[in-house]
Amino acid sequence: MRISKVYTRTGDAGKTRLAGGQEVWKDSVRVEAYGTVDELNSTLGLIRASNEQAGTNVETSKFVENTLKWTQNKLFDLGGILATAPGETFPNMPTVSPEDVEHLEHLIDECQKELEPLKEFILPGGGQISALLHVARTICRRAERLCVTLSKEEVVSPELVKFLNRLSDALFVFARWVAKKQGKAELLWERVPAPSTKV
Repeated sequence: MRISKVYTRTGDAGKTRLAGGQEVWKDSVRVEAYGTVDELNSTLGLIRASNEQAGTNVETSKFVENTLKWTQNKLFDLGGILATAPGETFPNMPTVSPEDVEHLEHLIDECQKELEPLKEFILPGGGQISALLHVARTICRRAERLCVTLSKEEVVSPELVKFLNRLSDALFVFARWVAKKQGKAELLWERVPAPSTKV
């Protein structure tokens, strides 16, 4: 596909076209869903750029880069599927498969081997990359929720929801793993007593 012109003026009235030509409002659930997937993808791009500057050991940095690169490509596939009108199919249409979900599960299991079991809730943090991965995790959960909402109105492949569900888990574990590899302490949730009202 070659994009020769960025602006078309066709969306100025608040509508956009799905792949297949169906016109929908820009605030429809489907557009919100693939827009949130795009937001997540952009956040992973930011994390990859931060990883380049992090000064982490080469092995860890390479693992982060390769994992996020694969994830970004799959999210682009997922967004493309969501941006396609229901019932439309095209040659070489992207897919999100059970094997993709299994790949995420494998990543989770491999990272978990190096982590201590959680005894407390943790707060997002643990260094810049880890904190950004937590941001990505929350965006992923939002994308998942929107896909669930969309599935109540239109047909959505169950694999898309499964992928986002597993990816949010993977990003949580990955955030912990990166913090450990960088020697950053995890921030544990603490019950904070109510502030005193005395002056």
